[in-house]
Amino acid sequence: MRAFEIMVYRQIKRFLRAKSRVAGMIMTPLVWLTFFGIGWSGAFRETSIFGGVDYLTYLSPGIFAMAVFNQSFVSGISVIWDREFGFLKEVLVAPASRKETIAGRIFGDSVVATLQGAVILILTLFIAKINPQGIIPALGVGFVLAVAFSSFGVSIAAKMRSMEGFQMIMALVMLPLIFLSGAIYPIEFMPSWMKAIAFINPLTYAVEASRVFLTGVGGIFPLQQSLLILLTITAVMLYIAMLSFERSSME
Repeated sequence: MRAFEIMVYRQIKRFLRAKSRVAGMIMTPLVWLTFFGIGWSGAFRETSIFGGVDYLTYLSPGIFAMAVFNQSFVSGISVIWDREFGFLKEVLVAPASRKETIAGRIFGDSVVATLQGAVILILTLFIAKINPQGIIPALGVGFVLAVAFSSFGVSIAAKMRSMEGFQMIMALVMLPLIFLSGAIYPIEFMPSWMKAIAFINPLTYAVEASRVFLTGVGGIFPLQQSLLILLTITAVMLYIAMLSFERSSME
């Protein structure tokens, strides 16, 4: 477990040293929540379509999940960065389990993403009507979501050599996953083909579970089902990431 602990510590320390990332992790979701949420709240006066809550409250769990998702997925690019500067070579030749090493890295990045989510939720208390008692379980959901997409990012990065290529994939994947998760508007209003994609989107189940904990508004899926599906997808993604990294090389 030594390699696991070291990698968790490294990822957290690396993040805290990058002051621009710390500032960015707070400002970007707040821009969404303030300008998008407050702006559209004036247009959506009818609360029945949002489970009886105002739009800003409905949106808040979605912004929380988006913040965790963005931070965890983007963390995959650091694998390519480490390959560029030689750190990855040292990791690959070290007398430690590659699976254990990459699991530590994924969990470290997931802690960072969850911390971002915690900051967003605390700030959200001042502008939306979320349940303070739901923050802790929502952070648990956020951590599982972060492990899923940190693993997804690592799986992609382990097979790539170009940071530009990874950024292109991010741009292609991130927005569709966000819009097809129910974070911004209810899944019930999507056409059938969009619903089919939403049902295989891990972010959907994190948004639904977080919304239940923070607002009491249920969605298409029962809470227990959302949590079970999210945990299952996360376990599969983590296993794939560990396998991909174990087979990776410097070439």
